[in-house]
Amino acid sequence: MDGIAGIYAQDSFFTLSFVGQVGLVLVSVMLAAGTVFLAWRLSRVRSLILRACVAAVLFGAFVWISPQVYYGYYLLILDGLTPQWVVEDPPSPLFLVKLLGFSVKSDLSHHGQGLLGWLCLGAALWPQRDASRLGE
Repeated sequence: MDGIAGIYAQDSFFTLSFVGQVGLVLVSVMLAAGTVFLAWRLSRVRSLILRACVAAVLFGAFVWISPQVYYGYYLLILDGLTPQWVVEDPPSPLFLVKLLGFSVKSDLSHHGQGLLGWLCLGAALWPQRDASRLGE
């Protein structure tokens, strides 16, 4: 395989059944949409720097906590997994920057996290109207 397909050829996503892949995509889309929505909603009527901080904190929280959600999904679809806590220490700011630069690992998980980070920043920094001034 060449190009984009070659980058992800060995990704564990492709070891799942079609139904498992569809479910994983749905879980990912729901988590991402919720995180981006929170970035947008929590950053309303805040200063630009606070909006960027909201996005960074939510992105870091996603990277830190989401492995547990994904592991829960794998518990549902894979036989032989034992329930356990898979969340480790919170990611460092440098690691988050590397995710944003797509330079951690060339797999769907890390590239998806990098894309989510940019979407959170975009949602938080998108110009928003002050809700208290809408009636003026």
